[in-house]
Amino acid sequence: MSEILVIGHRNPDTDSICAAIAYADFKQKIGMQNVIPARCGDINDRIDFVLRKFGVAPPRFVADVRPKVRDVMQHRIIRVSEDTSACEALAIMDQHNIRTLPILNDDNECHGLVSVFKMSKFFLPSHARLQDTRRILTNLKQLKETLGADSVELQAPEQEEELILMIGAMRMDSFERRLQDYEPSKLLLVVGDREDIQLYAIEKRVRVMVITGGLNISKGIRSLAKANGVSILISEHDSATTAMLCRAAVAVKHIKTEHFLHFNEDESLNSIRDMAISSQFQAFPVMDAYKRVVGILSKTDFVKRVKRQLILVDHNELSQAVKGADQVDILEIIDHHRIGALTTQQPILFVNRPVGSTSTIITEMFRNANLEISKPVAGLLLSGIISDTLNLTSPTTTETDSIMLKHLEALTSVNAAEFTEALFSSGSVLTNRTPDKAITNDCKEYNEQGRTFSVAQIEEIGFKQFWLEKDHLHRALEEYRMQNRYVFSSLLVTDVVRQSSLLLISGNKHLKKAIQYNQVEIDVYDLPGIVSRKKQLLPYLAKCLDNALQNEISDLPVD
Repeated sequence: MSEILVIGHRNPDTDSICAAIAYADFKQKIGMQNVIPARCGDINDRIDFVLRKFGVAPPRFVADVRPKVRDVMQHRIIRVSEDTSACEALAIMDQHNIRTLPILNDDNECHGLVSVFKMSKFFLPSHARLQDTRRILTNLKQLKETLGADSVELQAPEQEEELILMIGAMRMDSFERRLQDYEPSKLLLVVGDREDIQLYAIEKRVRVMVITGGLNISKGIRSLAKANGVSILISEHDSATTAMLCRAAVAVKHIKTEHFLHFNEDESLNSIRDMAISSQFQAFPVMDAYKRVVGILSKTDFVKRVKRQLILVDHNELSQAVKGADQVDILEIIDHHRIGALTTQQPILFVNRPVGSTSTIITEMFRNANLEISKPVAGLLLSGIISDTLNLTSPTTTETDSIMLKHLEALTSVNAAEFTEALFSSGSVLTNRTPDKAITNDCKEYNEQGRTFSVAQIEEIGFKQFWLEKDHLHRALEEYRMQNRYVFSSLLVTDVVRQSSLLLISGNKHLKKAIQYNQVEIDVYDLPGIVSRKKQLLPYLAKCLDNALQNEISDLPVD
């Protein structure tokens, strides 16, 4: 498979989602194939409002880009049912050059596997089990189909039963003596045109008689068989072939492997490789979350190359990227944040501009390429700029942001000021999400001097809901910090009307002492005029951390 995912950061914000969709549209318009917008986190209420407003579907959700089982598995499932004969199963294997078949029901649930290996043991039993070569477990309907036979008389054709195979290739006196050793009603007699043996077998009421060589039988034989309840089949094959095919009329449910190795479609190829390669099985059913078979994975599938590539938008640090980004090729990065630690295997297009929004960069790329921006995409780009620059009031705002926003207003006939109010009123994260979800809604991980921490941001209209939820948010933030072993975790709640923020922080007491802003409550700081995480808060917190480390706090203890 080959696909290029245009994807934003974890815990995506409006700019991240809108940039992914818009840049995928841009790449498609300049001729790049298989470009798909994607996301690696949930969509919040504001993003949903934007997508609905401009009639655009959410990007595909991709939690992990590492090669998965579903990326290489065979989606076309060659299958059999439990009642399929071994003969038919072998024919299917031969036709498709495979050695294992899954046994599925109508709901695609797997009841076992049938394999060439298992069937070889059935058809060629050990010396201790040679009697099994005469054991025929089938019904007459299936026996007829397997032989390709004509039926003269069939009694209870769908009744499955276990029969003993006998070949009538002997003198009459020998056949009479041999017949005495068996219960006739359990016998499947294979015989040629020996009418004396046919008559005697019918008189003794054998269960079924198979006439080989396509030879006809007399009317007298037919009448007597009907009167005595003896079924008769006429096989075109010789006696040896007929006998072999009788054994192959067994349903695969009787020779299946019930305990087998299977995988989930979402499992990483690397995580199952050793288990699969060392397994005795050659193929493995692949199941979805509902235990339905959705594909088949064979050992040879592991050598397939999964050609999945990424274009990162609105971030450039692996700690913020979709899981597995370090295991696939990154083709491009379009971003407006600080440059973090990221290496690539080859030179890439890296556009990093000191503007207020990634949507600004993409809008300018459309203009420079003289490409028309559709009204829905223009609406998304407008939303991304307004969201990230707080409608051009954030300190990160540049003249380029203003120019691009005016251009998009003209394309969409949307008034930015009116839309800003509608956007930030469309859904309060603190009202609509639980505390543990709220603190990770737009959360990014950073690393400074080997110390890792997180900074989340929520834009609200007023701080009323924050104060109502403050204690719950603080507990959630502390749990999140400890779970991820961060030096500290913080939440910036920004009032987009007052252009001011409150900072809630969980972390070491020495770090908190380095914060010079007014502490209005325990672990809550008033940050007047601070609205930008990227340009204002992050540099300040990095400086506070540096000061703490310089004060000989080499290993910050946990409170």
